[in-house]
Amino acid sequence: MPTLPVRSWKQCDQRRRPSPADGRRAFTLVELLVVIAIIGLLVALLLPAVQMARESARRAQCQNNLKQIGLAIHGHHDQLRYLPSAGWDWFEPPTYINGKAMTGDQQGASWGFQILPFMEAQNTWNGGAGPADIDRVLVAVGTPNTVFFCPSRREPQTVTYSDPGYLGGMTVIHAQGDYAGSNLNETGALRRFKPHALADLSDGLSNTLVVGEKRMNRAVMGQWQEDDNEGYTAGWDEDTMRRTDLAPAADYSAASGDGGERFGSSHSGIFLAVFGDGSVRSVPFTITTSIFAYLGQINDGQAIGDF
Repeated sequence: MPTLPVRSWKQCDQRRRPSPADGRRAFTLVELLVVIAIIGLLVALLLPAVQMARESARRAQCQNNLKQIGLAIHGHHDQLRYLPSAGWDWFEPPTYINGKAMTGDQQGASWGFQILPFMEAQNTWNGGAGPADIDRVLVAVGTPNTVFFCPSRREPQTVTYSDPGYLGGMTVIHAQGDYAGSNLNETGALRRFKPHALADLSDGLSNTLVVGEKRMNRAVMGQWQEDDNEGYTAGWDEDTMRRTDLAPAADYSAASGDGGERFGSSHSGIFLAVFGDGSVRSVPFTITTSIFAYLGQINDGQAIGDF
């Protein structure tokens, strides 16, 4: 009779021991839905924080843009002994004579064009060294500069169109901008035709708003509109100058309309502005009209505190 193999107790125990896989079980549909719901809830809670962080970074960049503009304005004053002017009129392109860009009351373009040499944009100021003055004009008018755009609102943008009143109806690329000077009331630091000096700001440099964000209709950006067409080089025009006798307001979106000659922004509750001393400050939309008007006047004699 054959002899059966003898197994040890360990071998027998191993045969009876269940595999780890025997106790594994899959998620039920209800459990899976619960996990998905929890993840969705966490994403919903985190999204506002992420958006807030992004807006904070964009606002900081906007503040830095205005700081550079303020430094350029002071650089202009240090070299030429006067502030940039507000230009002559909307239909005046940058003034070149025999290939040279004019300054002071001889320059018809905006304050934005006049500070280009002081913000590392000498090539644009020179009009790309074109062979004729009109070639230089087209380069200067059509070259966007990132410093003139608030990242909370848009990337650098141009608008292309022809206007019988501008360069004889030529089709022209116009680089836009998000900042405007103070003011169209003709009481501010940036004056039409003949520029001011810092010494003229008798209310004090820290009490005088010089350049700030302008209110816009976001729905029609990139299209021709009254205050976003000629662009950053436009002299004495709502593209580059705004009023301080009108309260600032937030950007909005509508099928038609523009910024209404107001200062404003895409930031929550405030717009940013650079003052005569070069400081960049937040101005709330809730500021009283009278105080805001004082900020836009260079010699009203009013002492402005917190606003």
